[in-house]
Amino acid sequence: MKLFNQIPGSSSSAISYAGLIEKIEILRSTLRWASRLERADIEKLLRQANALRDEVLNLSHKERFVQAAATEPVPADRSPGERRQALLDRSFIFEGAFGDNPRLLAALEMAEKAAPTDLSVLIDGESGTGKELMAKVIHANGARAERPFISVNCGAIPDNLLESELFGHKKGAFTGAASDRKGKFESAHTGTIFLDEIGELPLSGQVKLLRVLEAHEIQRVGSDEPIAVDARVVAATNRNLRKLSVEGRFREDLFFRLSVIHLTLPPLRERKDEIPLLFAYFGDEAAEMLKRRPVKMTPRLRRFLLDYAYPGNIRELRNLIYRISCLAGETADLEHLPEDIRPALAALRGKADAGEAASPASLGEAKRAASDEAERAFLERGLQEAGGTVAELARRIDMNRSHLQVLLKKHGIQAKAFRHREAPPSKAG
Repeated sequence: MKLFNQIPGSSSSAISYAGLIEKIEILRSTLRWASRLERADIEKLLRQANALRDEVLNLSHKERFVQAAATEPVPADRSPGERRQALLDRSFIFEGAFGDNPRLLAALEMAEKAAPTDLSVLIDGESGTGKELMAKVIHANGARAERPFISVNCGAIPDNLLESELFGHKKGAFTGAASDRKGKFESAHTGTIFLDEIGELPLSGQVKLLRVLEAHEIQRVGSDEPIAVDARVVAATNRNLRKLSVEGRFREDLFFRLSVIHLTLPPLRERKDEIPLLFAYFGDEAAEMLKRRPVKMTPRLRRFLLDYAYPGNIRELRNLIYRISCLAGETADLEHLPEDIRPALAALRGKADAGEAASPASLGEAKRAASDEAERAFLERGLQEAGGTVAELARRIDMNRSHLQVLLKKHGIQAKAFRHREAPPSKAG
């Protein structure tokens, strides 16, 4: 039977649609005319089909890279919505990256251009801003999307285990090494390795990492045999590596090796437009995990969470949503927040008790406050006219009675307070 010979290094060689079609036709004719296939032939065909699939994906990603690279710089007057839509039109995979913050969009646009290449990427930003998510965005939009994505927290590995964790070890290399073990770089071969908290790597580990990045090969602990590795490197840090390199605490040559493409993610307090989207996203995620309906928030809890500074950024917001989803019933309120942020609540309540009218911090807050006040006034006036009867008010405003009761509970309105009392008999003159 005629099977085509795989071209050595075809994944990195120039490929064309004509060549791919020719190979596909050979496979088709083999399957069409073969009366019987031995297992070895089937396995060979499967290997060749997988090789073709990889070539098609590579060609697709290369074309997307050419398209992204040829894209004109985004005009300064284009709105954030137009910039996000332009990414969508180019089939960009967001992996859950929300919001229209200009700095975030700039990082996504840079990631789009970098993703199909094998250039190293350094992502910095405060803790919890979504650096690992951005690394996954780069991986998902690159030629290695179908390959492994291996994440390593460099700050969580003890110094004496660092080399074994990254590069693996041979059986008997040290006490406790009961068998051969692959390291993270071997596991990420042909894929992407994400080195989180790279600024926590000790200097001895930085030297070894630099050697691997330059030679593209590793040696397991206890072995002299080099092993070739092909892994795309994306690193992240919440520290200023340039400053650390000046201070001699981070190797300058490693910094430049890692930061060929340098992305910075803005903190959540500068991306307020994302917060309502994240409420819904994490609320649904928590509800699915807890096997319950998404929790509702009282207006005052929602206002507080919209205006909170989030020093822990997206990670802190996610944890807050999971907490209140677990602790609250159908509706969450201020008391479901962690105690460590309640002093701020106490101060707000103190102002309210003292009769101080706090001015809105933003136009959005002013609109929300005005909307809630208008809704409350409407319900109170309606109950007054309906004689305090919830069923009658529901009929008049064409609203489901149970939903109306939820709104009344939301504003703390007691219907019985609006029931008409009989007027006292008038005195005869």
